[in-house]
Amino acid sequence: MALNKKPVFFFDIDNCLYPKSKRVHDHMTELIDIYFMKHLELSKEDAYKLHQEYYKTYGLAIEGLVRHHKIDPLEYNRQVDDAIPLESIISPDPALRKLLQDIDQSKVRLWLLTNAYVTHANRVVKLLGVEDMFEGLTFCDYAEEKMICKPHPEMYAKAMKEAGVDEYKDCYFVDDSGLNCQKADELGWTATHLVEADEPLPAEKACKNQIRHLEELRAIFPQFFKSS
Repeated sequence: MALNKKPVFFFDIDNCLYPKSKRVHDHMTELIDIYFMKHLELSKEDAYKLHQEYYKTYGLAIEGLVRHHKIDPLEYNRQVDDAIPLESIISPDPALRKLLQDIDQSKVRLWLLTNAYVTHANRVVKLLGVEDMFEGLTFCDYAEEKMICKPHPEMYAKAMKEAGVDEYKDCYFVDDSGLNCQKADELGWTATHLVEADEPLPAEKACKNQIRHLEELRAIFPQFFKSS
């Protein structure tokens, strides 16, 4: 089958499609620490330390848990990501929907790229009211024996394959993680690092493009937006 030659714009989900002020990550961190305490019989302090160590080493706490403790990743997902009370935290975002609607999909295709599992990803975009704006979703598959997530190069390759794009130069990407943007940039993607207005700017830019709000994508990539 011939690959679709239109470029693809990959969007991260968590802390990217919605602001950090929603504190979804805080809920997640708390539930991960509880999971570590309960299943590894650790104190709160040791659970937090190990959680952070795995996150820094592997990009995901769950990868360290699977690798070193043989936990059931889908059960972990049920107790952590799927247990976050998202319905009381996230609501439809008309401004985000308008931004996505203003992107000319005859020129660029929209795709989601997340380290979350499919259930969490789908819940978030549905609650934001933008689930119909994207052609597809590449997620970290917790059910696979070998977990692949950003910033590992295999995750970007997986996204390209699933989105049907064969050239690095045809890949555009926005993420709140500097490391994820840096890796995408090294591969030849056009990455944009989202650093919210109340967050300190990194001492060294992760990639060429750095924004404070998704709305700034209009100015950086005017070629992808419908003319006003």
